[in-house]
Amino acid sequence: MHEQPAYRWTLKTLAERAGMSRTTFALRFKETVGSSPMEYLTRWRMLLAGDRSKNTNESVSRIAVMLGYESESAFSKAFRRTMGCSPRQYARGPTQMDALQ
Repeated sequence: MHEQPAYRWTLKTLAERAGMSRTTFALRFKETVGSSPMEYLTRWRMLLAGDRSKNTNESVSRIAVMLGYESESAFSKAFRRTMGCSPRQYARGPTQMDALQ
């Protein structure tokens, strides 16, 4: 997951890599990490995206493709759901008005 965040990971492929059944892998992963493997993967991708958006001049669509999303729209929805704001808002960082609230 960490080395290839854009790969089309499934629970099956992750479990196979770990040498476990899907059920056992999913249960152990959640016990260890605190979230499901797919939730963790989405969060990892969004953290990478947030870092790229703040520290590079790459477009949102380019970042989306680099992290395995087929469309900027799908990526932006996932980003908003996970991070609580749009990728562009995240890249700009907190505004002066945000600090006052």
